[in-house]
Amino acid sequence: MPVSIRLTSFICYLICCSCTRYDMKSFLLILLLTALPFADSVAVPIDVYTGETVVASKDVKDRNRALPAALAHVLQKMSGLRTFADYPLVEPALGRAPDILVSFYYQNVKTTLADGSVTEELRLVAKFSANAVDEMSRTLGLPRWPAEREPVEIWVVVDDGLDRRIQPMEFAYAWQSMADVATRRGLPIEWPEPDEEGIYLVDAQLLWGGYTEDLGIAPGRGVMILAARREGMEWGVRSNLTYSDQSWTWRVQDIDLQAALIESLELAVDQVAGLKTIAASDQGVWMHDLTVKGLRNADDYRRSLAYLQGLGLVTGVNVLSAQPGSARFRLQLSALPHYLEETLQAGQVLEFDENEKFYYLSH
Repeated sequence: MPVSIRLTSFICYLICCSCTRYDMKSFLLILLLTALPFADSVAVPIDVYTGETVVASKDVKDRNRALPAALAHVLQKMSGLRTFADYPLVEPALGRAPDILVSFYYQNVKTTLADGSVTEELRLVAKFSANAVDEMSRTLGLPRWPAEREPVEIWVVVDDGLDRRIQPMEFAYAWQSMADVATRRGLPIEWPEPDEEGIYLVDAQLLWGGYTEDLGIAPGRGVMILAARREGMEWGVRSNLTYSDQSWTWRVQDIDLQAALIESLELAVDQVAGLKTIAASDQGVWMHDLTVKGLRNADDYRRSLAYLQGLGLVTGVNVLSAQPGSARFRLQLSALPHYLEETLQAGQVLEFDENEKFYYLSH
């Protein structure tokens, strides 16, 4: 949400009047920098207003037929739901897709199959009006998954009966399919990188035990270990997931390893989204004031303001006061304030001081 020139000038004016070391050149620099985006959060922002779907051709009729599916993808990413089976009003609402379309383009996507062959499909990528989608989501009573989402690091160890290996290359097609599922559902994921010799610096035996706590994942990130073993004609996949101090484990069996891994990842997204989504009853319009301290210079003012503006739950930002070292903001929220507190905690850009009851900017 852009800040008006009037608001930007106001905060810069307050800073400059309070701190004599800012000359006119510095003032103009602050004015320009305040409007620029700034991202140093652990959480990854997801573009929930852009949907993607397969389209038969670039013909206008084919595009219009595909737009409802692209809008369904948007609502899926926004809500965290795997299906809309419990929301029968969603399907008829998708007919509005052409009316709320903002922009679109096409892309050719290649997919590698298990037999090594490559297929290519044409996809429509469509961006819809944020205000219209938000209103549609509220009207339909859908849950809301905040767009700032902590990534999950995924480890896969495979036992084919001969040995246990971490993400063997012959199953690269399966890893790609998992990445596609994560993108479709709106969950940011990360894959561990081997060293220059292709060796992972983690013992496969340790992974096989599913001990996520031993991987030393940085705060604010989740971790998932999938241990796959051939069991006769089937593959058994045991999943251990740790996310936001919560842990889950489950098993999936399938004759096809790729299908078992995909279902395991779908279940992981179900758990994460279920933990993080905001119920329709908790959505609305709320005003919330907060003070940020620890601001050392103009860049810190810009950084804190830009960070708050970029949060998906924040629909408006007003500067109530600014002085050397601190600023007080009034935020308009689309959900209860405690969801904002969870988002700020996950982002690790603003940290809350329990004793003084203000936030300070981390450095």
